[in-house]
Amino acid sequence: MNSNFINRATKIIIDIMFFGGILCTAAVPFLTKFIGGFYGYDTRGSIIFAAMLFISGAASVYILFNMRRMFRTLVGNDPFVMKNADCLRRIAAACAVITAVYAVKCVLLFTWASVVIAIVFSMGALFCLVLEGLFRQAVAYKEENDWTV
Repeated sequence: MNSNFINRATKIIIDIMFFGGILCTAAVPFLTKFIGGFYGYDTRGSIIFAAMLFISGAASVYILFNMRRMFRTLVGNDPFVMKNADCLRRIAAACAVITAVYAVKCVLLFTWASVVIAIVFSMGALFCLVLEGLFRQAVAYKEENDWTV
């Protein structure tokens, strides 16, 4: 399969998810009563549910925003730059926010799905921190190599 096709397909998928995420996050305040009523939450539960969805939606959009920034450097054939390491650190922070949101939700409105989401995003945060360290080291090696040539 052509690498150019894969890059274009990936960019389209990330863009669709990014703009779709913005729309879904913006719709949360308007759909809260309907969704809360569907799941049988009272007013307190609906407010918690809406806050959880809005915060995690905003963090997810932020993750996709940083992925788009990283993808630009990949397409430009210069992926090992400090900007990508910074993006990975910000993605890890957003994953940590989502983890915290779902951990609080587990205390207030327990569901097994919330436990799974909290675990997955905590692993994502750790993975991004490891990748950040690898990218920082690769940038250092690249800069050292650029100076010796």
